[in-house]
Amino acid sequence: MKKYFKSLIVLGILTSVASCGSDAKLDKLKEKRSTLKVQLAEIDQQIKSLDTAKVVMLPLVEATPAEIRTFKHKVVVQGDIETDKAAMIVAEASGLIRSITVKEGQTVSKGQVLARIDTEILASNIKELQTQLDFAEYNLEKQSQLFDRGVGTEFELKQAKNQVAALRSQLNTVKTQSSKSTVRAPYSGVVDEIVTHEGEMASPQSPILRLVNNKEVDVIGNISEHYYRTIKEGTKVEVFVPTLRDTFDLEVSSVGNFINPTNRTFRIKAKIKNNERLLPNMLAEMHITDLVIDSSVVVPAVSLLKTQKNESYIFVLKKEGENYVAKQVMIEVVSQYQNSAAINLIDTKINAGDLIVSAGGRGISDGDVVRIEIK
Repeated sequence: MKKYFKSLIVLGILTSVASCGSDAKLDKLKEKRSTLKVQLAEIDQQIKSLDTAKVVMLPLVEATPAEIRTFKHKVVVQGDIETDKAAMIVAEASGLIRSITVKEGQTVSKGQVLARIDTEILASNIKELQTQLDFAEYNLEKQSQLFDRGVGTEFELKQAKNQVAALRSQLNTVKTQSSKSTVRAPYSGVVDEIVTHEGEMASPQSPILRLVNNKEVDVIGNISEHYYRTIKEGTKVEVFVPTLRDTFDLEVSSVGNFINPTNRTFRIKAKIKNNERLLPNMLAEMHITDLVIDSSVVVPAVSLLKTQKNESYIFVLKKEGENYVAKQVMIEVVSQYQNSAAINLIDTKINAGDLIVSAGGRGISDGDVVRIEIK
């Protein structure tokens, strides 16, 4: 349209020039040209006002449906697999190891013989003490007879009795030491490692082998004292073992009664019975459920916004005709876990499936018309 009007003006000017050759007429043409420029500007302005190609861009937001379901909050702490039946077995008596009666990987029962210590010296001591005791008892018998006849003295009788008692005590001690020369399993388990071998010296300070029983293991974790009020015996806990990529549903079997002053944590324990795969010192993740809310309104955590007064709110999308309008809803945040949040509504109601602004909420205001992208 602009080009059309400009062509008319140029044509009029050329016609006027062709018909008028004098200077006076030229001045009139210049004046007419100025008038036409003003008219052309007015026409351009009218064309702009009639332009209907202008597009109004609405803000784009992401929307996620609200849920009404059970909400669980969990505390995640690092844990370790432990057992109280993983011990280094030592000999109670010193001596040369005469034989080891088990092999690595062998399953043994409680009381089974694991090793034997050479007791030749102890056997000689027992024989010697037994001979001394026999003579002391014979002497005691004679002293008693003499005392009964009035020939012996009371001092000699008591001296003989004391000698017999002392030798009996020494003999019992040596026999006990001799019995300790046989090393037995304190509990049923598997021989994991043999440390000392036949022909080497054994002593109470030197372990002979490691005996392990993994049928019952404990998952141990240290958790912040902040959760001491909510975590009790029987609290549900999921244990994830990264090595096995497996999860175990357990309960807290023991809660510590001591707060570590260094890191302000207390100890919790979950027991696993009939274990077949877990080994002591494996790492584990303990997911402890410390809060359960039934029929809670659950929204994405990213949808939570704050006012200048630090009040929490979300945007709920309402359908009005063909458009979606963002409505500001004041809320109270009960708890958050991972990507979800449980909320209480202050002055309105939200139903399951209502669209909640989960992204783009910071760029809109209450009552704004928006475009949505369902997530």
